Amino acid sequence: MARTYQLQMNLNGEDVEVEVEASATLAYVLREQLGLTGTKIGCEEGECGACTVLVDGQAINSCLYPAMKAAGRRILTVEGLAQKDKLHPLQRAFIEHGAVQCGYCTPGVLLSAVALLGQNPHPSEAEIRRAISGNLCRCTGYIKIVRAIQEVSQTD
Repeated sequence: MARTYQLQMNLNGEDVEVEVEASATLAYVLREQLGLTGTKIGCEEGECGACTVLVDGQAINSCLYPAMKAAGRRILTVEGLAQKDKLHPLQRAFIEHGAVQCGYCTPGVLLSAVALLGQNPHPSEAEIRRAISGNLCRCTGYIKIVRAIQEVSQTD
């Protein structure tokens, strides 16, 4: 029988506590135990970025991140971006620019962009491309994604 631990963290602005197995990844806990399926599982090797969430403002691959390492930290998932019925500016820009197609990569790309803009509110195109380089998209070709991020970075 696997050993379990109590994990306490701040998830999307709410303090939560969940019992987790010692070997559980943060992606598993978010999706399977807490029902936050916006965090996608793609490669499970940290290569595709579909599982990207923010831990204390830093973009991480939650498929590789041990859940217990999230203890006491602030975790932000795509479900935490919108405030009540108001979309986050990046979510609106992605819609307006058609920066989503199948949508599988979108949560991870959005969170990578949130992390970037939190550190650098006015990035260059090269900095945007570098920030989302760990997020693989097979549908859009990135042009619309980059334009959506640029639009948000140009407004204050």
